[in-house]
Amino acid sequence: MLGLWLNDMESLEAISQDDEAKQIFLRMAALSRDGQMGSFLTELARDEDLDDETKGTLEELAKDSTFLLAVEDYLARTDFLH
Repeated sequence: MLGLWLNDMESLEAISQDDEAKQIFLRMAALSRDGQMGSFLTELARDEDLDDETKGTLEELAKDSTFLLAVEDYLARTDFLH
């Protein structure tokens, strides 16, 4: 169990260190919170510039509202440290 928690912390910290990833995750969290994730997933499926692996990863993350809200919370709480 501790290994999973540490892996999640490493993922959260990696996101906080990457400005582009941070913006993507914050946007997905906002869409999830506002109940608008369906439109994001539709646009993601239509995007011809992304490969299937990237689309699959983004779709999986977009459907995990608990993780997105955890990312949003982590970024808000650690913003002053970065």
